[in-house]
Amino acid sequence: MILTGSEIAAELAAGRIVIDPFTPELVNPNSVNYRLGSSLRVHRSRVIDPLTDHPTEEIVIPKEGIVLRPGRVYLGTTVERIGSGRYVPSLIGRSSLGRLGVFLQVSADLGNLGAVHRWTLELVVVQPIRLYAGMVVGQVSFWMPTGPIDAYQGHFGNFSTAVTPPPRLLVA
Repeated sequence: MILTGSEIAAELAAGRIVIDPFTPELVNPNSVNYRLGSSLRVHRSRVIDPLTDHPTEEIVIPKEGIVLRPGRVYLGTTVERIGSGRYVPSLIGRSSLGRLGVFLQVSADLGNLGAVHRWTLELVVVQPIRLYAGMVVGQVSFWMPTGPIDAYQGHFGNFSTAVTPPPRLLVA
C-alpha cells in the first residue's frame, strides 16, 4: 500500500517519516519531490572493477549549473534527509527530466526501514543537459510493509541518524 501525499505529510508531522528539510509545496498526490544536492561525484577511472575500491572525484555544482555528459555515471545526493522506521521509501526520477534523457536511481531506488540519510543519487544522461544544485529532480514515495520489521543495521546507518522501529513489529 502506497501512502498518499497528505498521509505522508501527516506521518511526517507525527514523527514516523523524516524528510528534512521539508517543504509542503513539494507534496504530490502520492509522493514528495526531492532536490539535488550541491555536489556530484564521478569515477576517476574509465574502467571500474566492482571488486576493488573505485575512487571518485567531487565536483561542486556552480551557481550557473553543470552540464552532464553521456557515458558517465554521476553520483549526487538529495538535499533532504529521507527515511522512516515504519514505511519503506522508494525514490524515482521526475518524468519531466526522464523525457529529456536524465535517468535517476537506475538500480537503487528502494530504501531500508530505519535508515534516515541523504540518498545517493545515480544520474545518467543520454544527451548533454544542464542541472542545478537545489533543483527538483525526483520524488519519494512511502510504502507500508507487511510481515516482521527488523531495524536497518547496514552500511548507511553509519552516515546519518537511524530511526529504529520497534523490534520485530508485525504490521498487518
